[in-house]
Amino acid sequence: MSRRTPPPPAPLPQRDGVDPVRVRLPFGGTWATVREHLVERLTGAGPGMVESMFAAGQVVGADGRAVPPDAPYRPGMYVWFHREPPAEVPVPFPVEVVYRDEHIVMADKPHFLATTPRGSHVTQTALARLRHELGLPALTAAHRLDRLTAGLVLFTVRPEERGAYQTLFRDRRVRKEYEAVAPYDPSLALPRTVRSRILKERGVPAAREVAGEPNAETHVERAGHRTGLGRYRLVPTTGQTHQLRVHLASLGVPILGDPLYPEVTAPVPPGDFRRPLQLLARRLEFTDPVTGAHHAFTSGRELGAWTSYADWSGEPLPPG
Repeated sequence: MSRRTPPPPAPLPQRDGVDPVRVRLPFGGTWATVREHLVERLTGAGPGMVESMFAAGQVVGADGRAVPPDAPYRPGMYVWFHREPPAEVPVPFPVEVVYRDEHIVMADKPHFLATTPRGSHVTQTALARLRHELGLPALTAAHRLDRLTAGLVLFTVRPEERGAYQTLFRDRRVRKEYEAVAPYDPSLALPRTVRSRILKERGVPAAREVAGEPNAETHVERAGHRTGLGRYRLVPTTGQTHQLRVHLASLGVPILGDPLYPEVTAPVPPGDFRRPLQLLARRLEFTDPVTGAHHAFTSGRELGAWTSYADWSGEPLPPG
């Protein structure tokens, strides 16, 4: 079996830490020109957007030259362009760098900031910011952290080494420890290990537990409690979407500030950074697959509901 030929390098530089879009023209179809295909493909770009991109010379081929509007369609051809990013409200919290060497960057991500560009979050992402701030255009993420979750995220400096670090997470050779603030229930017997099968359907905001062989496992301990509040240490051995949020909700102590569990609530307006989800990726520990060094990193962030519940919520502590 012959190996697939890798695509040529991007002829356009990054813009604000975001890579240009690469499109390979598919085989088959009846388009007469490259422009016709992109008009059909980029239906969400807005009326006239593709035409204006061609008119401005913003669609380029592998040689970096502008593709003319009447360029004939050639299956397998690559083109690149920058899409205008959606209007984004700046997330007013910094990404802290915990550690950096020639192979990795360990970042401490704030709440509300996505890890990588996706959907309506493009420039307001940890990856785009770090590429720009550190001058590392080839930086990539080895794993992801939910936008609403704060804490440690590992990035790789060299693209050719990314697979080695991703394999650590795939093979569960990274010890991950999280911290959460949720209601305190004195009747909840802890520590315990929660195992269940979690299903996350595309287009459905919340995941759910279903019958079947468990695919999610979380060890849950109570790290402290005070009036009405519990502080929990969570050690997952699997990485299902929203796993920690689902498991604490299933125990009857949903994480404070969670807009999805136990019930989906109305989305907050853009720019509303009050009451962040009280979930923090506190610690990551692993043996570096490239250097062999043992790493153990700890987030310097604190969960606001625990340090000052009144400041976080604008209300007094709950009873209990």
